[in-house]
Amino acid sequence: MDILMEVILEKTIVYGIVFIIIGITIYFHLRKKKKSSLKTEIKVALAKEEGLFEPVSLHPYIDLNTCIGSAACISDCPEKDILGIVDGKATVINTSNCVGHGACFHSCPVEAISLRIGTESRGIDLPHVNQNFETNSKGIFIAGELGGMGLIKNSVEQGQQAMENIIKNKKPPKENVLDVVIIGAGPAGISASLTAKKHGLSAVILEQDSLGGTVYTFPRKKIVMTSPMDLPLYGKVKLFETSKDELLKLWNKVIVENDIKIIENTKVENITAAQNDTFKIITKNGDEYSCNAVLLAIGRRGSPRKLNIPGEDSEKVAYRLLEPERIKNKKILVVGGGDSAIETVLLVKDTNEVILSYRKEQFSRLKQKNKEKINQAKEDGTVQVIFNSNVISIHDNYVKLKTDENEMEKQLDNDLVYIFAGGELPTAFLEKAGVAITKRFGYIMKKYN
Repeated sequence: MDILMEVILEKTIVYGIVFIIIGITIYFHLRKKKKSSLKTEIKVALAKEEGLFEPVSLHPYIDLNTCIGSAACISDCPEKDILGIVDGKATVINTSNCVGHGACFHSCPVEAISLRIGTESRGIDLPHVNQNFETNSKGIFIAGELGGMGLIKNSVEQGQQAMENIIKNKKPPKENVLDVVIIGAGPAGISASLTAKKHGLSAVILEQDSLGGTVYTFPRKKIVMTSPMDLPLYGKVKLFETSKDELLKLWNKVIVENDIKIIENTKVENITAAQNDTFKIITKNGDEYSCNAVLLAIGRRGSPRKLNIPGEDSEKVAYRLLEPERIKNKKILVVGGGDSAIETVLLVKDTNEVILSYRKEQFSRLKQKNKEKINQAKEDGTVQVIFNSNVISIHDNYVKLKTDENEMEKQLDNDLVYIFAGGELPTAFLEKAGVAITKRFGYIMKKYN
């Protein structure tokens, strides 16, 4: 009996110790979880205060009824502080900085994340595109940024898939009629052209600027964020953070090796339905192309938004920075408060005298790295930032600004002006071609594999 009691006592002590250890472990786990949740809540509050909580384009939407708080989405997100965990559930934080990577969507083990564009209160203009990338105007397809997917990898995949859908419905050949005309030589257009070549389609690419599309307009040393992807006729490409030059070299290599025809500096003015279910493409140069299908692989910002002020047509005004290393000892005014404006300032500030004019009272919706760098530049005096200001006129040797404070005018000595006021969706061009545009609120994007 004494032995039995000793055994029971020993087991009671052992179980008691185990329960105490488990209790302590759970306590510290919950305490750590609570601290982590509090940190995330503070980040969310700060994001709301700085205007970074509201998404501006493609972003993750979390179904809290399904989310299990695995945090896989957070670890797989290539950007910092886009997602976090509060009370065991995922939440968005700096949603404005989301690059539309889609890694969170793929990593969620319970499919609690969908990719959406627009919110319940803030709509985004999007063209009508079905799951095959075809618009409401039969025979006209859209891939890439114009359809809402902006990341290079996403655009490459969409370009390939859109072309594969064109191939499925390939029409019988007609004399002097191309199988497809691809408008835009960015990532989606290049991928589509490679897919067309692979399947023996007759095609040309028309590009209003140069090879690379939007990528071409980036400053030479700009770091382009992408990820591993498959290029038709080329294979796997492993890229993470690479420069614009490196990416354009890759595009050139692929184009040359596969004898892809790109007609640069050719802006398409009009797309009209012709006889026999074909399309006529008319360019600004007056050239015409006939085709059975059209793939629009252009960006959302068809043309840079202008300030419409006196002197804006001056030769010293530009809307993009291509070769910052060539610009030295100049008095430069950069207009805008987005990432493009900030990146331009950072690229030219060390060899020039730079002033940044921004119409709002503080920066918002900036990538974290850009925000840290521009704030540091302000503090060390390498850049002068004038908030609450608007450019009112541009002259040969100076510019005039008006600030909100007392409506005072400032005259600044100036050699160059760079304007980054965003771009305008090519709505008129699309509607003229018969493509319907609708403002979407919280629209779920169909994600491909």
